[in-house]
Amino acid sequence: MIRPVEVQARQPYRIWLRFDDGIEGEIDLTHLAGKGVFKAWSDPSFFADVSISDGDAVCWGDSIDICPDALYMRLTGLSLEEYMPRLSRTLTDA
Repeated sequence: MIRPVEVQARQPYRIWLRFDDGIEGEIDLTHLAGKGVFKAWSDPSFFADVSISDGDAVCWGDSIDICPDALYMRLTGLSLEEYMPRLSRTLTDA
């Protein structure tokens, strides 16, 4: 499993993220802002307090976390089948 090792808040609703395989870059999360639990991001100090949880999720306090796999695929442009090819075979064989 690829793990995030560093995260920083950037411009409103953007984070910079680096993974343990060396992949790094900025991810735009604007599409989530203002919806459901993500309304909390309207407070700039809350958004700036991004971190990596013990379970490797990118999180804001105890109320918001985002799956690192989803962020990795968004950053690299990989599809689920490309990122987890064994999962695709397992579902086909089921």
